[in-house]
Amino acid sequence: MATFGNLTDRLADTFKNLRGKGKLSAADVDGTVREIRRALLDADVALEVVKEFTGRVRERALGDEVSKALNPAQQVVQIVNDELITILGGQLTEGAPARRIQFAKTAPTVIMLAGLQGAGKTTLAGKLAKWLAGQNHTPLLVAADLQRPNAVTQLKVVAEQAGVAVYAPEPGNVGAADAAPKSFFGGAANPVKVAKDGVKFAKDKQYDIVIVDTAGRLGVDADLMKQAADIRRAIDPDEVFFVIDAMIGQDAVTTAKAFQEGVDFTAVVLTKLDGDARGGAALSVASVTGRPIIFASTGESLDDFEPFYPDRMASRILDLGDILTLIETAQKTFDEEESRKVAEKFMTDSFTLEDFLSQMQQLKNMGSIKNMLGMLPGAKGMRQQLDNFDESEITRTEAIIQSMTIGERRQPKVLNGSRRVRIARGSGTTVTEVNALVNRFEQAAKMMKTVAKGGMPQVPGMGPIPGAKFASSKKVQPKRGSKSGNPAKRAAENAALASGVKSATGPAGSGFGLGSAGKPGPSEEELASLQKLLGRG
Repeated sequence: MATFGNLTDRLADTFKNLRGKGKLSAADVDGTVREIRRALLDADVALEVVKEFTGRVRERALGDEVSKALNPAQQVVQIVNDELITILGGQLTEGAPARRIQFAKTAPTVIMLAGLQGAGKTTLAGKLAKWLAGQNHTPLLVAADLQRPNAVTQLKVVAEQAGVAVYAPEPGNVGAADAAPKSFFGGAANPVKVAKDGVKFAKDKQYDIVIVDTAGRLGVDADLMKQAADIRRAIDPDEVFFVIDAMIGQDAVTTAKAFQEGVDFTAVVLTKLDGDARGGAALSVASVTGRPIIFASTGESLDDFEPFYPDRMASRILDLGDILTLIETAQKTFDEEESRKVAEKFMTDSFTLEDFLSQMQQLKNMGSIKNMLGMLPGAKGMRQQLDNFDESEITRTEAIIQSMTIGERRQPKVLNGSRRVRIARGSGTTVTEVNALVNRFEQAAKMMKTVAKGGMPQVPGMGPIPGAKFASSKKVQPKRGSKSGNPAKRAAENAALASGVKSATGPAGSGFGLGSAGKPGPSEEELASLQKLLGRG
């Protein structure tokens, strides 16, 4: 995850210094804690959080659990992982999110969004609504942000993209930033009334969830807090989500405390986690406010939204990977029946470019390839390759395959020179790119066939894997023939083997045919034929 890239690098370098040490001294622990403190402060984590965090890590690292461990370095990493989970608002229970939405016993469940302007509340409202719709709920978006220019229009667009309903009785501010919002009936529009009427509308139309988008400001002020507090009193929400930009830095704690005192909130939602900021807000807010992080927004698409798992986030920060999230994403995207058919095609060597295109399109539906690769353990080691990875390469590959005829996709061997020129022109690429794609496809198909048969493929550029069983079951027959260093003897033995006659030379281990007592030597005719065979006759 880009937001924590620098922190991940710093922590990984710190732990690298502990490897190979059978026992950690107090000086080793103090040095490690010092580097962790610097890394967290550089990541804009609040000072009070850093002090508390490093204090707990040092206390545990100097305790018995490290001194008695077989691998002290790994034990220190585990301690840091546990403490990261704690400050992120989670429990040391694997796979459990910090908290789930508390649904009302009687519908609708009312969720109010609060936060500063620019934190991404309106876009988040659409993401949350789409996610809830996928959980078989019927959400309604309420446009109560009548202050920001075109906020109501934006919410309508987002609702349409998410495929959910929106309640927007007022046009809001469609002019300058400092213009007062006007009502359809004249006078000033009232966001409190809009929010209250929206909840009533949801009850009448039987929507089971209401998401109220409220106004923000560029900074914390009295008007913002008063309006948000009035809306909260009017609609009595079941949940109040504080939406905060993960790139806000040290100011995150000040803003969170102000909203907690002025409005109060039940949970935190982090946005813009795909940015390149230091990400200290994520590590500070939950610890300082005592409110858990419930969701995280990881991109611009409405699908870039996920429940927040403290243990998984801690693993990503420590470069330990997030395999569970990767598996869950794949399960949502890939069709199990289709995957089974593809596996059968690998076994029967009938995998075609059509199947390759289908698999690649499903992979694109999972989201950013960089994000998925970043979830793998040890992704730090290939960060430069990830940064240089071109996502548009997949689009170019799609264009090349789609420029082929059905027959060419099913039988790539028919692709001669003229066909490849036509495909390159149709896809806006070069013949070299077409050739490279066909070569990669053939290599990939061969490797996957090997894997499907239980073997271990030979990856180009890598040597054989120790202990791996390769798919080829053919035994290489030893080369038959004489191994003698004497040319005359070697020629005689090879001639005897070719004619099927047992060699008359000495037994194994005898030098130059000696040691064969009791057996007659070669006759004159045999010597003459041997000289002729050697070309000396």
